[in-house]
Amino acid sequence: MNEYIFFTLFTIFIVLILLVDLGVFSKENHIISFKEAAIWSVFWILLALGFWQFLDYYGDLVHGVENYEDVKQIVEKYIAVEDRGGILVEGNYELSVQNYRNKMSLDFITGYLLEYSLSVDNIFVIILIFGSFGVAEKYYKKVLFWGILGAIVMRFIFIFLGATIIEHAHWVLYVFGAFLIFTGGKMFYEFIKGEEEEAIDKEDSLVVKWASKVFNVYPRYVGSHFFIPLPTYQGKEITKTDKNGTRKTTKKITWAVTPLFIVVLVIEFTDLIFAVDSIPAIFAVTQDPYVVFFSNIFAILGLRSMFFFLSNIMHLFHYLKLGLAFLLTYIGLKMLAGSWLKTLGFTNEHSIFIILGILAISVLASVVFPQKEPLITKEEGKGNIRDVG
Repeated sequence: MNEYIFFTLFTIFIVLILLVDLGVFSKENHIISFKEAAIWSVFWILLALGFWQFLDYYGDLVHGVENYEDVKQIVEKYIAVEDRGGILVEGNYELSVQNYRNKMSLDFITGYLLEYSLSVDNIFVIILIFGSFGVAEKYYKKVLFWGILGAIVMRFIFIFLGATIIEHAHWVLYVFGAFLIFTGGKMFYEFIKGEEEEAIDKEDSLVVKWASKVFNVYPRYVGSHFFIPLPTYQGKEITKTDKNGTRKTTKKITWAVTPLFIVVLVIEFTDLIFAVDSIPAIFAVTQDPYVVFFSNIFAILGLRSMFFFLSNIMHLFHYLKLGLAFLLTYIGLKMLAGSWLKTLGFTNEHSIFIILGILAISVLASVVFPQKEPLITKEEGKGNIRDVG
């Protein structure tokens, strides 16, 4: 019951912040400036750091821990055998619960850094999607908001489903590890081969083809609208008989989705693909679904502001792609050799330094060895759909 109460309060808190960010203070669509993006990025980072400290002092509230037996039960349920050493102190509730809080907060911040790092690759693709569909820059914020809101729902399903699978089949972690190594190797190969990001072919997109069959798609953008009513003459005639027996013929207004709604669907599908990489990676850090969810949510919430912050300078950090390849490979190896690494005294503190080290080296290498031509430009793949709003 404590878990449900805490989760509900956390969800309400996040929804309230999202409502503020959506438009309570900025109802008009506008182009997000570099300064505004930087301020929001700092805000989301500080919020995540604040939650990290909250877990360090009050993390036991998440699972409703009240005595030593509760701590022991939670540790045995959510923490791998090789990670339990030093947490439980027989008969000492205060020390055991503090050790557990420290472990939970450390797992959260490690997972947050990992997810935030992997989000960079998502930004590359989102830039291409906006360019390929010719989305006006002033509508980026609205599209990303709804895209991220959908991503939160999908992550919730993925995380708790994954936790249930791992609980009943622990060997799945090794499958996740092998998959991450494969993904990292694939990214490394593409980087070495010099394969650049290609513009999204909207005509060949599976999401666009599916949406065209399911929805009535309007051929042009209409401002920031996702749905529009079709003109009356395009509606369907409906004949009804009232209680007096009088037959009346009316026209039912039909609705169509705009290309902007299709863009949201494409971004949702893209996040679904990226979740296949990022969620298994965080399960290498902790198997507590609540900690995984919290770290994912804070990273996703910061994704939109980070998009606006990095979109104009993304081409300067061309080695980030290579860094992410090494990062995924490292996490995969950690999942496969976790027990052996623990015997060598390897902990999540070391993982934090390794993650930060990989990112720092890739950024530093990008600055020291700049690329002559940017991998992605705003004009690349620009669509030709006209905005009639």
